Amino acid sequence: MEAYVLDWVNLLLRWAHVVVAIAWIGSSFYFVFLDNSLLKPEAPELKDKGVDGELWAVHGGGFYNPQKYMVAPKSLPAHLHWFYWESYSTWLTGFALFTVLYLWQASTFLIDQRVHAWSPAGAIAAALAFLAVFWLVYDGICRAFGRGIHGDRIVGAVVAVVVVVGAWLACQLFAGRAAFLLVGAMMATAMSANVFFWIIPGQRTVIAQMRAGQPVDPVHGQRAKQRSVHNTYFTLPVLAAMLSNHYGFLYGAPHNWAVLVLVMGAGALIRHAFVVRHKALAQGRRVPWEFAVAGTALLAGVAVWLAPASKPAAQASQPVTFAQVQQVVGTRCVMCHNEQLASKGVRLDSPQGIAAHAQQVYQQAVVLKLMPLNNATQISDDERAVLKRWYEAGAHP
Repeated sequence: MEAYVLDWVNLLLRWAHVVVAIAWIGSSFYFVFLDNSLLKPEAPELKDKGVDGELWAVHGGGFYNPQKYMVAPKSLPAHLHWFYWESYSTWLTGFALFTVLYLWQASTFLIDQRVHAWSPAGAIAAALAFLAVFWLVYDGICRAFGRGIHGDRIVGAVVAVVVVVGAWLACQLFAGRAAFLLVGAMMATAMSANVFFWIIPGQRTVIAQMRAGQPVDPVHGQRAKQRSVHNTYFTLPVLAAMLSNHYGFLYGAPHNWAVLVLVMGAGALIRHAFVVRHKALAQGRRVPWEFAVAGTALLAGVAVWLAPASKPAAQASQPVTFAQVQQVVGTRCVMCHNEQLASKGVRLDSPQGIAAHAQQVYQQAVVLKLMPLNNATQISDDERAVLKRWYEAGAHP
C-alpha cells in the first residue's frame, strides 16, 4: 500500500511540477525574446513618457504593443503584474518530488554502493548540501565579478567551471540517475533563488523609491537583468538533466559526468542561438545560427560516443532459448520481481510471468536501460542483448 500511495504522490507532484515549470519557463522565454526584440520608439509622445523600447506583435486575433521603460515610468501604474509565483511553485513542487523519490527512498534511489558506500543519512545531507553550496558559490561569484569589466563573461566562465566540478563530484558520490537530477536541481535552485533574493526584491525597492518620491537607483534593474539572463541560460541544461532520468544510457555511461556536461553545454549553446537570433532579427542583421549548429553537433558527437558496439553477425543472429532468458531474468530481475516483493506489480519468477511482461522487460532493460535500478544486479550488455534477441524474435516461452 505504501508503494501505491507513493506512486500517486509521485504522479500528482510531477504533474504539478511540469505545469508550473511550463508557466515559469514560458514567461521567462517570452521576456528574453521581448528584451532582445524591442526597437527604439519613434513617436514623440512615447519618448516623452520615457519609453526606451517597444514591439508590435499580432496574436490571437489582436495586436499587442508592449513598451519598456528603462529603470521606471514617470508615474507608477495602479495595477502591476508580478512574475514570481511560477518560480516559487516550480521549486517547491520540484523539491517535494525530489524528497518523495530520492530523499525518502535514499537507499534505493540516491545511493549506489558501487559508486560510494555510505549511509542514507549521509547521502541525504550531502544532496541537500549540493543545493545550498552551489547557490552560495554562484551568488558569491556574481557579487565578486559581476559588476567589473567583462563581468558577464568572467561570471559565465567561472560558473561553468563550478558546474563541471559539481557534475563530476555528484557522479562520484551518488547513483548516476540521482547525480544527473541533483546537478539539475542545484542549478534550478539557483534560478529560483535569483528570483527570490535579487529580482523581486530589486523590483520592490524600485517601487518603494518611486512611492517615496526618491530617485530610482538603476543598479537594482541591472542586477535583476543580469540574474534573469543567467536563468535563461540555465534553463535548457536544467531540463536536460531533469529528463535524463528516463534514459539509462546517459547516466549509466562510463564517464557519465562528462556526458552530462556535454549535453548541458549543448543546451546552453542552443539557448544562446535563440537569444542572439531575437536581437539579430530586431536589428536587421544576419542570424548567427552557428551556435545552434555547434550545440547540435555536440549532441551528435555524444550520440556517436555512446553508440553500442556492433555485434558480429553470427552472434547477433544466434537464436536465443527461453532457458537463456530465464537464466538472465532469474539472476538479474527476480530479486525485485517475485511473489513476496513483486515491485510495481510485476512478477518474473515463472515462465508465465516472464511471457506476460515481455514488453515491459524489453522496454525497461533493453531500450531504456533503466532496470535493474542503478544496475544493482550488474546486468551486462551481453545479457541485455539476449533479452533483445528473444523479444524481437517473438518472445516465445
